[in-house]
Amino acid sequence: MRKIDAYLGDYAAYHSTRGNVVCHFLGIPLIVFGLLSMLGAVPIAHMGGLGLLTLAEVLLVASILYDASLDLPLAAAWLVSGAALDALARWVGDWRVGLLAFVVGWVFQGIGHARYEKKAPAFLKNFVHLLVGPLFLLNELLHVRKIQERTA
Repeated sequence: MRKIDAYLGDYAAYHSTRGNVVCHFLGIPLIVFGLLSMLGAVPIAHMGGLGLLTLAEVLLVASILYDASLDLPLAAAWLVSGAALDALARWVGDWRVGLLAFVVGWVFQGIGHARYEKKAPAFLKNFVHLLVGPLFLLNELLHVRKIQERTA
């Protein structure tokens, strides 16, 4: 079994109810947008005519490289969606909006686990699940990999 399949299967065991998955479809993009918005306020370097490189892009590239080591099609989907969220964060241009989105996103996560799943979040067992969450959602949308749910 490939590592990505083990991660997705383990993650799925913590996200088996429809209500929790819906909360995650709302919460995870808000969290990522919020994180990119806040980290976008931390400049790293000017890239000539390409604009400003921020800590947001460094984090995004690092996560995409890690995800590419797990699964190229999902990493490609994450590249597109992550770049779109980063572009939106740059367009909004206010870290305070990002902070609000970040908090609201975590509220959705909490509601999903407390109200629907009745199980603690997967990242409390394995912090890698913080990186697996967006891939899980993309896989739910695109059906790139078949998930064999593992017992939590």
